[in-house]
Amino acid sequence: MHWRTLVRQFAQYAALPYVVLPGRVDVCLLTSRDTGRWIIPKGWPKRRLTPFQLAEREAREEGGLVGAISTTPIGTYTYRKKLHILAHVQCRVDVFPMLVDQQKLKWPEAGQRELSWFPHDVASQKVNESDLASLIAMLPEWLTAQAAA
Repeated sequence: MHWRTLVRQFAQYAALPYVVLPGRVDVCLLTSRDTGRWIIPKGWPKRRLTPFQLAEREAREEGGLVGAISTTPIGTYTYRKKLHILAHVQCRVDVFPMLVDQQKLKWPEAGQRELSWFPHDVASQKVNESDLASLIAMLPEWLTAQAAA
């Protein structure tokens, strides 16, 4: 008898906050509240919000970041989210680049996370998920392609 494990993937939506500086693109990472790992702002789907609107909202709530978000994702990555000591779920995250033009002094999750800006190549090395690292690494290329379109 063969047993199959059915793994359901749960959807999440994330913002990839960035700024364009002379000669480089910097990315904002923040820490996860539970593990302290470097991540990008993300959240679960909510009624009445499109995926990119949700990603934009998470950037504002988790990092006080405001700007112009792409309506098209740069790509997706997956990760395993710990719900509690014995439960994990597989999450598939659509990532929406967001050009940041303002960072608020106060925001809902201020003080709950560390937040820092890194050159994109450094940021790609700070995250644990290899697919997310690849998306961060390709951000300048994606921006160039979008500008040419």
